[in-house]
Amino acid sequence: MGKIGLAWTLAAMTSLIPGCYPESPPPCPAIAMAPVVALTIQASYVDGVKSIRMKACQDGACTEAELELFPGSVSVDQGCAPEGVCSATSSPDGTLHGNLFLPNLTESPIDATVSGTSPSGTALPVRTLTFTPKGDYPFGEQCGRFITANLVLDADGLRQG
Repeated sequence: MGKIGLAWTLAAMTSLIPGCYPESPPPCPAIAMAPVVALTIQASYVDGVKSIRMKACQDGACTEAELELFPGSVSVDQGCAPEGVCSATSSPDGTLHGNLFLPNLTESPIDATVSGTSPSGTALPVRTLTFTPKGDYPFGEQCGRFITANLVLDADGLRQG
């Protein structure tokens, strides 16, 4: 085999080498989950709430604060253009949301207490719940486990969301 034949053979074999190695996993998004207990106040209960205070205890450590409440929203699909570009917009849904930051959120049970005041200044019923945060791999196991702790408050009480 001449030099040219040998070069063609090596070039052909080199092009096959990448097929012998497993593909690398897709890159992970450059985001992190905030270590919070998230509270959603249902739209049916919002008119009766002026302020909310939450206390959360996990693994012997407690954090307590007045929550800053923000209007909630839902995503509304606006469809896709013929060239494949899709879009959505957010629309208010009548809920309120607040977050209590915890220094070290784990999957251990949390004892949560929610209190507050109504617009007239009267105290809202104190609600308590012991719940376990949820762990998941929304971007694949290579990207790490995300832990979420979500609660919902309405006239019936406090429950895990």
